[in-house]
Amino acid sequence: MPTFLEYTGIYKDVKTEMQLFVYDNNDLTECESLTFLQLSQNVDFTKQNWLNIHGLNEISTIKEVGDFLNVDNFMLGDILNTTKRTKLDEYHDVLFFNVKSILPASPNSDEINVEQISFLLKNGIVTSFQEKKSDFFAHLRERLRTHSGIVREKKTDYLLYLLLDAIMENFYITIENEEDKVEKIINLAKTSTNLSVLEQIEKHRDNFNFLKRGIIPLRDSLYSIKSMKDDNVFNAIEKENYSFFDRLHQKCLELLEQIEYDLAALHSASDYFFSSQSHKMNEVMKTLTVVSVFFMPLTFIVGVYGMNFDNMPELHWKYGYFIILGAMVFMLIFMIIYFKWKKWY
Repeated sequence: MPTFLEYTGIYKDVKTEMQLFVYDNNDLTECESLTFLQLSQNVDFTKQNWLNIHGLNEISTIKEVGDFLNVDNFMLGDILNTTKRTKLDEYHDVLFFNVKSILPASPNSDEINVEQISFLLKNGIVTSFQEKKSDFFAHLRERLRTHSGIVREKKTDYLLYLLLDAIMENFYITIENEEDKVEKIINLAKTSTNLSVLEQIEKHRDNFNFLKRGIIPLRDSLYSIKSMKDDNVFNAIEKENYSFFDRLHQKCLELLEQIEYDLAALHSASDYFFSSQSHKMNEVMKTLTVVSVFFMPLTFIVGVYGMNFDNMPELHWKYGYFIILGAMVFMLIFMIIYFKWKKWY
């Protein structure tokens, strides 16, 4: 259990801010830029609460929130340590979910960024920890404000499902963006032998493997939730809502299946590129071989008549030089016609 808490992410200049939604089917209260004192005064455990924290630099605030929720330090350490992989922990009455959320690359960039988002779920409150402000959950805030759907009729476990679903949606968007770029690369691999094409193929292969490494532990964590269904100790997730998390698990399987398909497509593009390179080299070698064969008999004739012997009758013919040249030209034309007829070039 860590005794010293430290944020290890890259967003060191993001101020820690808290936003709170307190809601039920009939009422909604939204509080922005809360202090810890205001937080403790506004949380209402007779209703449903969503506490969203973005910016993890103010360790004292994170520690106060952890103490308020009765969360052990090892969970707070995992929230602040962004090098940890996706994981799920159940401890007493708290469910801890640590997720790597994908930030889709811009159209002009092949880089995929990642942000860690953590969730704490206990009866009556779900707390989300984001490294920085983002619009992952903007549509959920709007649904709460406008009472759209059934989110305000359900408890916080259903809200956690919606939060995780919003994160997974970014995987779909990112994979779709990657597939658009990969399709262009595959078409390019069929027409170009430039090595930059191979570099792009390898870059996107790395991107898909990166996405795969992010989804596999998420899949395993969602599968672990199934084992809690018959657990009478942990009751923060209602039995009727386990099917929603099972749906997320199925989405993970779909994403992994799509990634495997895309990796196979990139592998095919890579094979096609090397085949194209090999074919081009074979064509060059074929041309050079044909040219060499054309000149082999001519070189032989020149070599013969380059020998310095006196008793070579042709050397004394008046038209010997032109006859030999004519024979060489005739031989060259004959070989060109014959090779062409044989379709050797």
